[in-house]
Amino acid sequence: MHIPHAESHTLDIEPFEEALAAAKLQSHIAYDVRDWLYVPNHYADYRYILGTTGKQPLICIGINPSTAAPNDLDNTLKSVERIALHNGFDSFVMFNVYAQRATRPQDMDKTCNETLHRENMKAFDYVLSLFEGEHPAVWAAWGNIVEMRPYLKNCLRDMAELGRKHGAKWFTSGAISKKGHPHHPLYLRKDSGLDPFDIAAYIDRVL
Repeated sequence: MHIPHAESHTLDIEPFEEALAAAKLQSHIAYDVRDWLYVPNHYADYRYILGTTGKQPLICIGINPSTAAPNDLDNTLKSVERIALHNGFDSFVMFNVYAQRATRPQDMDKTCNETLHRENMKAFDYVLSLFEGEHPAVWAAWGNIVEMRPYLKNCLRDMAELGRKHGAKWFTSGAISKKGHPHHPLYLRKDSGLDPFDIAAYIDRVL
């Protein structure tokens, strides 16, 4: 369980570029940096990226990070990895609409930390560039939790625009909720497939 120590506005937020440089260059006792991308490369009250390294990653989008770390995946991340490999990807990247770490989404910031959001969007821009192909594969997997905070929808709109810039192809897995939101990964079968997801229509119709 991770409960934020305070609103993220009170934290010194490490810029994404600096955190990325440290994550790629510094050796780490807990994991091999050749196998994992973990930004920042230490446990903190926020996380930009957690994933395995590869040329064809499946980029999974949740709402916000919980306790997972390299070689210590939670059940959601284990499901993400299984489904990525089953669908022909060589790696996965777990990304989030909002970077604040909180096991319970109701513990997230009441208002958006614009600094954290800006750095998180730099991270998303970078993640999209990792896919060595024409169209990065992005798995929408945030569930109904997107309604937990009003600012999450605006964050997601910014992500959709970055995805458009990179020519991303969006997917879902599992049933769409009655409210129109994509399914969370946790209780999906390991052999679940991916279905096309119209992110533009979703934003117009649901958000």
